[in-house]
Amino acid sequence: MLRCVCLLGCLLIAVSSHAEDPADSKSTKPLQVYILAGQSNMEGHAKVETIDYMSDDPSCEALLNRMRNQDGTFRVCDRVSISYLTGRGDNNGEGVGKLTVGYGSRPSPSEDGGKIGPEFTFGLTLEENTEASILLIKTAWGGKSLFYDFRPPSAGVYPRTKNDIERDRNGEKESGKYYRLMVDHVKSVLNDIERVVPSYQSDQGYELAGFVWFQGWNDVVNRDVYPRLPADSDQNRFEKYSEWMADFIRDVRSDLNAAELPFVIGVMGVDGEHPSSDHQQFRDAMAAPAKLDEFRGNVVAVPTGPYWDDELGATASKFAEVRQKSYQLRTKQRGHENHDGSMSEEQQAEFMREFERELISEEELALWNRGASNAGYHYLGCGKTMAQIGEAFAWAMLELQGNSSGSSN
Repeated sequence: MLRCVCLLGCLLIAVSSHAEDPADSKSTKPLQVYILAGQSNMEGHAKVETIDYMSDDPSCEALLNRMRNQDGTFRVCDRVSISYLTGRGDNNGEGVGKLTVGYGSRPSPSEDGGKIGPEFTFGLTLEENTEASILLIKTAWGGKSLFYDFRPPSAGVYPRTKNDIERDRNGEKESGKYYRLMVDHVKSVLNDIERVVPSYQSDQGYELAGFVWFQGWNDVVNRDVYPRLPADSDQNRFEKYSEWMADFIRDVRSDLNAAELPFVIGVMGVDGEHPSSDHQQFRDAMAAPAKLDEFRGNVVAVPTGPYWDDELGATASKFAEVRQKSYQLRTKQRGHENHDGSMSEEQQAEFMREFERELISEEELALWNRGASNAGYHYLGCGKTMAQIGEAFAWAMLELQGNSSGSSN
């Protein structure tokens, strides 16, 4: 069945190839299916308690109000269901239910983890701008790479490096394991949709409406697969990531039989608008596939750097100074206060308390306790950041759908 989707202002209107009775129930419209995949930042490490930090920023007031009910509790999306495959090691499991907070990182896959990733505001924004029921299929695991863990089939089996062999890691058998887990889970859910969406009617069908990829840390920090280049080189050392990302998009579309599946690449934005040269190169490599002719109009790269919280980031840098000073004292480094080992453990502890008090103000500490809950590579575990990123992904997806009809079943 041919269906086209167009964006008009803030309202997405699905137009069928046949006239539709206005009295038809919304449940009879094809279920809109979105796939979310990636590593720890797609999982989401922002504690729910940090979301209230958004109230300090007037520009976030409207989004925060959409996330919460009038009594302050968080919204449960009436028309958005989620299936979330995640786990630690080989202990994978699934969480299912109506979309709300708690579908971020989960130590126990089937239990609310008290965190959010981009999924909450992504699904919320789509629900507000579509009429059909929505299913999010999320697959995410911390510490996973594109070059190995999510390696797409078209890239071939990962060729182990000398370091891999010496350290007995990254065996060929596990190459692409998480790509396969992702695709298998999507197919499994689509073969039994009623299990996740009890209101689903088999005659309404579903439409693969979009895919969101949010990953990158384990690639950007790897110097084995992406070796450093001479200082005068104008080559991007992460060019292979661009190649594998393009393979990934093609393979996902082929494996799911969705030739022009709208695809959003969430470009890593740790450290905001002032990344290191390495991180800028990596961002460029992540975004590059969207510029390929074959992907124009159906793949978009969404920067996430603009949603980094600079104020919290500055405090995080000060905490890093505290940790460094503590290390210098413990290891009796030359040129530092305990270079001769004359300070007792108690004296070092007192020195560090005073050092931190002088470096980090009470106001900065109060903001940190409200807005941050994790490390920098997890966007400081800031709910405000994750909420804005999810919303940005949704608007990018809605714009893409004006150029692609996805795949109907």
